[in-house]
Amino acid sequence: MKILLTGATGYIGKRLLPILIDQGHDIVCCVRDLNRFFVPLPYKNRVSVIEVDFLKEETLAAIPNDIDAAYYLIHSMSSSADNYDKLEKESALNFVSQINKTQAQQVIYLSGIVNDDSLSKHLSSRKRVEEILNTGTYAMTTLRAGIIVGSGSASFEIIRDLVNKLPVMITPKWLNTRCQPIAITDVLEFLSKSLLNQVTYNQSFDIGGPDILTYKEMLLGFAKAKNLKRWIFTVPVMTPKLSSYWLYFVTSTSYKLASALVSSMKVEVVCRDTRINELLGVTPMPYDLALSRALVKIESDSVASSWKDSLVSGRFKTNISTYLKVPKKDCYIDRRKKEIIDRDYTVNQIWSIGGEVGWYYGDWLWDLRGFIDKLFGGVGSRRGRTNKHDIHAGDSLDFWRVLYANKEKGKLVLFAEMKLPGEAWLEFKIIGNTLYQSATFRPRGIWGKLYWYSVLPFHGFIFEGMLNKLIK
Repeated sequence: MKILLTGATGYIGKRLLPILIDQGHDIVCCVRDLNRFFVPLPYKNRVSVIEVDFLKEETLAAIPNDIDAAYYLIHSMSSSADNYDKLEKESALNFVSQINKTQAQQVIYLSGIVNDDSLSKHLSSRKRVEEILNTGTYAMTTLRAGIIVGSGSASFEIIRDLVNKLPVMITPKWLNTRCQPIAITDVLEFLSKSLLNQVTYNQSFDIGGPDILTYKEMLLGFAKAKNLKRWIFTVPVMTPKLSSYWLYFVTSTSYKLASALVSSMKVEVVCRDTRINELLGVTPMPYDLALSRALVKIESDSVASSWKDSLVSGRFKTNISTYLKVPKKDCYIDRRKKEIIDRDYTVNQIWSIGGEVGWYYGDWLWDLRGFIDKLFGGVGSRRGRTNKHDIHAGDSLDFWRVLYANKEKGKLVLFAEMKLPGEAWLEFKIIGNTLYQSATFRPRGIWGKLYWYSVLPFHGFIFEGMLNKLIK
């Protein structure tokens, strides 16, 4: 069967793709930027990639007519704090209009649990999208999930950040809200088993694990899994805005995402209709088992996808292709080069940079720059990196975004997502036996020029020290 997969570069899409291929399907992946999509070599013959932006109706013509089913894994929750619900509505309307022109028999939508009488803006938007998708000429299947527990999921990473960093937590009262978490493995099983399965047609189902827990119990459960002692005290005085800032400064999440999550965390997300467990023969795992599996993935450096690599984790408002060509005109450039001793060693050093490994020289200065960026509303350096030794275009890397990564050529190009009076690139490339390292800054006005000269004194020992460590 030919399956259309939207959100193919997202947290769920990246993990669902190999499962669908293993089931024997041919997959058409919808991406907004071809430069961000990496197809593993074993899947090359089973995957086709098209560039589609569901907010731009003219791009939807690229969707083939002979698809048998489609997954709708799109959301715009962090695109704008004010109008993401309008963007989600527009995307859904455009999607339905185009899919109605195809041979698709079914659309599967992963939504949120919407059983509470008073829904947040985020959950109300998810419900509205479901209503729009239900107007199509195909059979509709909606799977509604709450907190997804898995290495790299936004919820899991927030829990991990809070527990790892704070022995004592003074928290808002919404930590006493109940929810029904579900393991990412079970979400993927529900998604794959629902495909072209007529028992799921034209129905909506809640999917969740067997445990109903408060967010506080989830945090303490994580602490237990890590053998950490943690004390949590809830107070009624934290406003939603204060709660959002609390999450933003302590965790790796963006403020916009933190704000959307806080509004949703005040709403109970507990399953009501779980008939799908019996219909598909799925027995969801308990929370403690989901945690242990996620921690194993992290320890073994085998995290398949992370929410941090989505563009919503940073400041990108356009495709990364826009910044792929490093400019030279009207730019300040710090160029350095050094002869390499062992090419494989140098390439591996470059491909391991950032995250837990650090930047090889003056790490405290890099950390300080990340902290300052966070204070001014930037991404900071808490995102780290998804894998310790693997990099692809589109990945986040501390306060950088990977624009280009070609290990064979020994070339890596990063773009700064920190708050700056201008734009900055960091580039590494090996030509022959020489490593070239360049930091490029395109200033914006007088403040940009002042910024460059204020950090210039640090470049001499930071970049030179880093270059030396990349060599030996």
